[in-house]
Amino acid sequence: MIKIKNILIAAIASILIYACSASNPFVDNFDHEAQALKDKDTLVKYLSNHYYDAVIDSIKPITTGKTALIDDAKLITQDITFEEIDYKMYYYIVEQGVPDPVKGFPTVMDSVLTKYQGRQIIDSGVASVFETQSSAVWLTLDAVIKGWSYGFTHFKGGKNSTTNGPITYENTGKGFLFIPSGLAYRNLDGGNILPNSCLVFRIELLDIVENTDHDNDGLASYLEIEDASVESDPTKVDTDGDFIANFKDADDDNDGTPTIKEDANKDGDPRNDFSDPSNPTLPDYLNPKIK
Repeated sequence: MIKIKNILIAAIASILIYACSASNPFVDNFDHEAQALKDKDTLVKYLSNHYYDAVIDSIKPITTGKTALIDDAKLITQDITFEEIDYKMYYYIVEQGVPDPVKGFPTVMDSVLTKYQGRQIIDSGVASVFETQSSAVWLTLDAVIKGWSYGFTHFKGGKNSTTNGPITYENTGKGFLFIPSGLAYRNLDGGNILPNSCLVFRIELLDIVENTDHDNDGLASYLEIEDASVESDPTKVDTDGDFIANFKDADDDNDGTPTIKEDANKDGDPRNDFSDPSNPTLPDYLNPKIK
């Protein structure tokens, strides 16, 4: 479980770095924009010199007659802006997944059941394995590297085919994520992962918990955002300023009444309850005047 530990360390370190003031000695002065350009070149080079071998379900060095990943129609580019820096990551869908019962794609806040293998691209362009997770593990996509948060949303889970014995799945989502360092561990020391390393993950998505609700307040975590013009990232929305993001805060306006209780019309959605005539566009669960 080294990968999970490293993810948590990186997430915590990132929060500390970007929360610091200009006078704080822990301010990160690293040039992430320049590194993003280097990462782009690193990934393009890797994708140009490797192909997907469907027979062994693996990424292999390019050989005559094979189609490089960069030219493979199954490789999709995803443009992502994170911490005001533009990045390009890539994903390759081997199998999208056929969930039963029917479930959609996970959001960036949902819980996923997955297996994976992680590799880092070293100077020679070779991807060196740093961890293999062959047993299924549950993770929430808000608590992993950003490349996972965004990448997993393109896959679906499978069908639980267990009869007797260990839990097994079929028709699972399978593919690869090619992640720039800026959406991984950035310039931090990830233990056995070098700073500024681009990563390649072979992932298998077995199952998801749709509409994951971290604080059990009746509102799915991915919906705990402000107006998109203000802030659309649930991990950064803290209405009451108590340093606990709304998606982990059972009382989002700190008025003493849990969010789940601020549902005046009892329809299960606190977002459409407006009881304050002086502020008719602010829902009750975000309005400390309404309890």
